Amino acid sequence: MEYNFDQSLNRRSSESFKWRTYAEDVLPLFVADMDFVSPEPVVRALREYVDHGVFGYPRGLYAGDASELPELADAVVERMAHRYKWQISPEDVIFIPGVVTGLNLASHAVASGGGSVLVQPPVYPPVLEAPGNAHLRRLEAAIERQQDGTYVADWDALASTITSDTRLFIFCNPHNPVGRVFRRDELCRVAEICLSRNVTICSDEIHSDLVFSGHEHIPIASIDRDVAQQTVTFIAPSKTFNLPGLQCAVAIIQNPELRRRFQAAREGLVPWVNVAGLIAANAAYREGQEWLDQVLVYLEANREFLWSFIQRQMPTITMTKPEGTYLAWLDCREARLDDPFNFFLHRARVALSDGPTFGRGGEGFLRLNFGCPRSVLEEALQRMRQAI
Repeated sequence: MEYNFDQSLNRRSSESFKWRTYAEDVLPLFVADMDFVSPEPVVRALREYVDHGVFGYPRGLYAGDASELPELADAVVERMAHRYKWQISPEDVIFIPGVVTGLNLASHAVASGGGSVLVQPPVYPPVLEAPGNAHLRRLEAAIERQQDGTYVADWDALASTITSDTRLFIFCNPHNPVGRVFRRDELCRVAEICLSRNVTICSDEIHSDLVFSGHEHIPIASIDRDVAQQTVTFIAPSKTFNLPGLQCAVAIIQNPELRRRFQAAREGLVPWVNVAGLIAANAAYREGQEWLDQVLVYLEANREFLWSFIQRQMPTITMTKPEGTYLAWLDCREARLDDPFNFFLHRARVALSDGPTFGRGGEGFLRLNFGCPRSVLEEALQRMRQAI
């Protein structure tokens, strides 16, 4: 089936946070969902569920573990083996309502006795918030921007910031917002630092399927058994197949004791996964590859269009091509705008994500979501160019 990603949909008439947060004349390129219809097999599976007309409790009601959802667990196991050569077992798989929920559960799971959590700003805001939610201190080792605009880990800072009470390192790969897809040698270095200091790795890999030509996503837990035993990995169909409103994500935990503590942290607080999310996830993982192959081509073309437009039409703004995700990190500092977010919101009527919300290193930056029809992206960029 051929999908038409140029089709513009009226999302203002739906319950869309993205399209109903701002006034109708504002183009929203902020929150990270795509403006594309989800894969046809997903829509079909959900339609069959709705047509059935009974919306009772799903399986996985209490724990969300693989024993209660064997078909979906098997789909995850098969996907990890096929895409990433990562061998996991169904019992390693836990279903949760979302990756943000997972970040907080992981923080609570290691919080006994207090301590600290290490993060790498600028980074997705819920990563910054998770340590405090578990009453843990947040330590920061900023990811470092190079002269050419690319980002690398500051290895000295990463190692020296860890203290004797550091329990967890929240790692984002592919990185939101800077778009890095970390290489194997970088992952090995992260693992070496964390394992030598007995720090659990919490790896947010929600964008793992959205990687562009010339780059490869490697789950950090797939490096070797020792790393796997000290890692909690999160994936989800939500970004990959544009299903975030259905709230279904996956935690992969190969260490039985760590898995037990993770499950204990959710008791009485985190509910089962939405049944529509479970149905959509199974359909997406089993039948959504054709859609994913096509959307990656479209997103990569949008990335090239965006990069070229900014270079030619807005030279006071710079960006480095993201290696993964559908998010661009725009450096507006040379444009000398007092407040880039409000400047473009009020002067261009374009809503982007405000850089400072991503923590240290976000001042003067904006995050732009290019997961939209080309016509919407082009109109937003033309408005921004005229405003500047």
